[in-house]
Amino acid sequence: MVDHREYFYRRLHSLLGVVPIGIFVVQHLIVNHFVVYGEKSFNKAAGFMGSLPFVLVLEIVVIYLPILFHAILGVYIVLVTRNNTRKYGYFRNWMFLLQRISGVITLIFIAWHVWQTRIQVALGNAEVNYQLMEGILTQPFYFWFYIISILAIVFHLANGLWSFCVSWGIAQSPRSQQIITYATVIVFLVVSYIGIRTIIEFGMGA
Repeated sequence: MVDHREYFYRRLHSLLGVVPIGIFVVQHLIVNHFVVYGEKSFNKAAGFMGSLPFVLVLEIVVIYLPILFHAILGVYIVLVTRNNTRKYGYFRNWMFLLQRISGVITLIFIAWHVWQTRIQVALGNAEVNYQLMEGILTQPFYFWFYIISILAIVFHLANGLWSFCVSWGIAQSPRSQQIITYATVIVFLVVSYIGIRTIIEFGMGA
């Protein structure tokens, strides 16, 4: 019974990593990417997302609760799972280890990003606009912190997408798993470009 429950939780953990969390990450990076078209374009895109009906309820149900569950179970997996890269050194074993490392970086970044943006906005100390992000990302420490974190987040998403396809029976054969590997590499490169380009644009300032 316990094994069945853990199997269910791990499958749910994998599913939430793709839907809705993965979709939110890509959508969030795309919205931020509007900065490449200018300050007004970014403010308009950010303002539209912030003005959605029941936005707080949507954020809690679709974003924060799934991320909280995914993070708690992810930390549990990190603590109880033994990595065997030294013994085997296979590609997938290294991906397994990097998935755990990138997950820890992602968790740290999300906590700090929520503090810098959502909590500060709720306290009335900031407004989600171009000036807020420019003020953060023109600081060298935060610039590189965001660069490293974005790469970790996108890697975690792309590699997690591979695990999702395997664990949910979408890719079972070695051939299909190889195809999914190539597809997730493309996802990583494309989404990373969107995120890094955004960070650089903010970091350059007006």
